[in-house]
Amino acid sequence: MKQKKEIVEDGQVADAEAIDETADIDKAAPEEIAEDADQETDAGEQESDVRARWYVIHTYSGHENKVKVNIEKLVENQGMQDLVLQVVVPTEDSIEFKDGQRKIKTRKMFPGYVIVKMIVTNESWYLVRNTQGVTGFVGHGSEPVPLTDEEVRRMGIEKIYIKLDVNPGDTIKVINGPFESFMGVVEEVNFDKQTMKVRISMFGRDTPVELEFAQVDKM
Repeated sequence: MKQKKEIVEDGQVADAEAIDETADIDKAAPEEIAEDADQETDAGEQESDVRARWYVIHTYSGHENKVKVNIEKLVENQGMQDLVLQVVVPTEDSIEFKDGQRKIKTRKMFPGYVIVKMIVTNESWYLVRNTQGVTGFVGHGSEPVPLTDEEVRRMGIEKIYIKLDVNPGDTIKVINGPFESFMGVVEEVNFDKQTMKVRISMFGRDTPVELEFAQVDKM
């Protein structure tokens, strides 16, 4: 029969087998700590993303892309990626017919404006507000007012899960994208992908197109 050894240290008696078990736990601790740290980081990122809202900032006309780059560089230099998450200059494609050919032209949806997803603090407000080319936030005085989910959806700047009660045969109106203002009839709906196939009448001809839920309104 195996006997347990007893170790006397600092006037206390400890079970050697218990010490061995503790040693095993200590060896495993770094991995467990690392895993806990990863979980805390993920939770922190999710919390930041939930707290962040979309805000609109004024810029000098024609400087939208430059302002976007300037803000992103400042955010990186200051290590404020957890406060300023994304900077967008919304664009859309429009269809033009010239010399009998169809051309797709990209244009800024809101000239003179840039959209920023951020958590507003004194530091993040100061960074964005004082970026070269920025003239101010859209809001009441110096207080930025965030966009609503409906405004974000209509602008198409972020994927938002949309509950849209639409079925084949329903009539829809396109609210953004190259087919904006066109009416169409739904042929197929994919609720998982948030897309639908629509038959749009253009110049007397039916044209099948695929649209995202964020691009349409049900009539």
